[in-house]
Amino acid sequence: MSPLARGPRYVAGVDAAFSDNRVFAAVCLYLFPELTLLEQRTTFRQLSFPYVPGYLSYREGPAILAALNKLSQKPDLILVDGQGIAHPREFGIASFIGVSLDIPTIGCAKSRLLGEYGEPGSRKGSWSPLRFKMRVVGAVLRTRDCTRPLFISPGHKTDLDSAIHFTLNCTGKYRIPEPIRCADMLSKKIKREMS
Repeated sequence: MSPLARGPRYVAGVDAAFSDNRVFAAVCLYLFPELTLLEQRTTFRQLSFPYVPGYLSYREGPAILAALNKLSQKPDLILVDGQGIAHPREFGIASFIGVSLDIPTIGCAKSRLLGEYGEPGSRKGSWSPLRFKMRVVGAVLRTRDCTRPLFISPGHKTDLDSAIHFTLNCTGKYRIPEPIRCADMLSKKIKREMS
């Protein structure tokens, strides 16, 4: 049985912000499907890995894992601002986080890292397959009517159907799923306060 067959009760969103020499990671934990915010945690680390395209896990992964480990409730699903298998090595930051914690993850990226696709329909829920090397590695998903789509890919212990389903069900009136949107704002707030 899939880890998400019964549906998650606790969904976390993670994101990170950077200064010249530090990474600020944030996690927001929500009750699902109500999308009630339960908990927020942050941490920061000195940067020890340079910016290299495709190696985001090494740059922000340790700080995100540290923030997740501060939660009092373990999430059933984690939405990650980044790629899952839609990655040159089929192992983006969403896969890294999921495998590290053995928790299902979904990559929800704002931009395409690789692959080809056709433009999805303009309505929320419309999607088209993201293909790389003749294989479907994700979905180009419209999360809000007439806005730019997100690039969704399974990370760990998820498939494409569940990645689309849970991304849509974690998205409110904004383009970005609420748990990631919360983590994005929180990581930037901590960066401002500590810079």
